Amino acid sequence: MTYLPAATATRHELPGVVFMALASPQKGSTANSVWRLMIAPGTPGTAHQLTKEEIIVAISGEASATINGKRHDVRAGDTLIIPALTDFSLSNEGQEFFEAMAIFPVGGQAIIGDGPAFTPPWAA
Repeated sequence: MTYLPAATATRHELPGVVFMALASPQKGSTANSVWRLMIAPGTPGTAHQLTKEEIIVAISGEASATINGKRHDVRAGDTLIIPALTDFSLSNEGQEFFEAMAIFPVGGQAIIGDGPAFTPPWAA
C-alpha cells in the first residue's frame, strides 16, 4: 500500500485548467492514474481523443462535455465514461469553477488533432 498525503499532489496548469495529479506511475500506481480537474469559468474545451477509456466524476460546478459530437450538460454527481478513440472536449461556460476527479488507465495517451499521441504529465 502507498499512502499519498494531499500535499504530495503535483499541480499542472494549462490556460484556465488545473490538473492535480493524485496517483500515477510516478507516484507508485501501476494500473490507473487519478487527478483532480479544475476548470475556470469561461474556459473553452480542447478537442482531443484518448487511447484508453477515461472516467470523469463531477464534484462541483457545471461543465459542457462534447462526446463524439453530442453535447452533455455535466453537473455535480454526474459521471462521464469516454470511450477510447472518441472525439471529446470539456468546457466551462458557467460562472463558477467546475471540479471533477478523473481516472485513466496507466499507459493511456492523448491525441490532439493530427499530432502524435502523448502521455499527459498528470497521468505519467
